[in-house]
Amino acid sequence: MALSSSNELAAAAHALCGQQHYPTHCLYVVATPIGNRGDISLRAWYTLSLMDAIACEDTRNSANLLQSLGLHKPLVAVHEHNEHSQTPLLVARLQAGERIACISDAGTPGISDPGAHLVAAVRAAGLRIIPLPGACAAVTALSASGVPAGTAHAQGFVFAGFLPSKGRERLTALQAWIAQAQAAQHNLVIYEAPHRMADLARQLADLPPLTLTLARELSKQFEHLHTLPSHDLAAWLAEDAQRLRGEFALVLHPSPVRAATADAGDLDEATRHTLTVLLDEGLPVKQAVALAARLSGAPRNALYSAALALRQA
Repeated sequence: MALSSSNELAAAAHALCGQQHYPTHCLYVVATPIGNRGDISLRAWYTLSLMDAIACEDTRNSANLLQSLGLHKPLVAVHEHNEHSQTPLLVARLQAGERIACISDAGTPGISDPGAHLVAAVRAAGLRIIPLPGACAAVTALSASGVPAGTAHAQGFVFAGFLPSKGRERLTALQAWIAQAQAAQHNLVIYEAPHRMADLARQLADLPPLTLTLARELSKQFEHLHTLPSHDLAAWLAEDAQRLRGEFALVLHPSPVRAATADAGDLDEATRHTLTVLLDEGLPVKQAVALAARLSGAPRNALYSAALALRQA
């Protein structure tokens, strides 16, 4: 049954949301469900019902969503390939007095989805932007991941979104993001498509071990959350082909920083391997040591001694 067929729902939405002002000449950034359509908020539904047009990532997906909500609105495709060309047209419509909503296929626009360029252009034009909070895979995964004992900042996180698709660029980005999160003792949140999960698992196996929380198909029927050592991810995925289906949000928890009391002989195998990889990439010793220290938490004096030995070898 379409939501608009329920007089009770329409009355509730109007009672809760109708007293707020919904100005014209305004872009409304509206979060949509990441899976379960029941996660649409009454305010999102009410706001979408007032729009003159809706800028969306995929008109087919958005038409299905709106139909299930009992809404029928003109749709404008705004995706990664045409956002720059469509933005001036949408800004002109806003300047003419329309209300326009920006939505993505799932979740919050501008968060690893189109929308950020449009928002920036609307702001530059001196027009108003009203964001509506809602579903976000990163926050949803974090809320169920917890924080391993010994880490300092339970609430902090670094959001990387989708990593580059190419292997070498991907590894470099992964190392840099982990280093940033580890230095701050924050969680690192990554999005990943199913066809790249096996590659990600192999790359994580070559880096110092971390605790990983994997969230798959969030809010959907086959939602699955699992926490495991990052070095075990490849084996865990290989146990069941179903585990490679769906969209993934991954939370990499920081390792507690160790005291700087070790010498070169105290470095574990994973840390030595990381240092070797960095040196083989052509990084200067000082830069390789600094990055390896951030990634592993190992003392710099031990890493420096090991780096010199590796260079001599």
